[in-house]
Amino acid sequence: AVEDPANGDVFAQVSDAADPEVRAALDGAHNAFAAWRDAGAYARAAVLRRWFEAMTRDRENLARLMTLENGKPLRESYAEADYAASFVEWFSEEAKRAYGRTVPATRPEKRIVVLRQPVGVVAAITPWNFPAAMITRKVGPGDCGRLHRRAEAGAGDSA
Repeated sequence: AVEDPANGDVFAQVSDAADPEVRAALDGAHNAFAAWRDAGAYARAAVLRRWFEAMTRDRENLARLMTLENGKPLRESYAEADYAASFVEWFSEEAKRAYGRTVPATRPEKRIVVLRQPVGVVAAITPWNFPAAMITRKVGPGDCGRLHRRAEAGAGDSA
């Protein structure tokens, strides 16, 4: 149950995932990963851009939900919603610049090539006190599939 810290009222129910559900989520993320990786930098950037636009459009709801579940003043929740969205916007632009590079090798007939590309599914746990901002900081930069778990103290909202 998700409770309003101001009065203890339950305003939402969030189920706990048991091992089979967690395994199914991981399997799903792994199964979807190849398509995500192969989509290319610009397609991944476009997905992040749509996420930013959704966060901007739904700013009011996100801020009110953070206030409801965390007890954070509404003014701070609005500021966090904007802060969180700014990470997604920035990463949506950086995703286009996933350049590689060639590094000089010790032997002239050899080349060292550095590629920047998604490498697999990542699991993340974020704290309760900055729920939206911490999610966007974890999910935005890696370009990898994510399995995310929020802290139990604030399990209702999600960026």
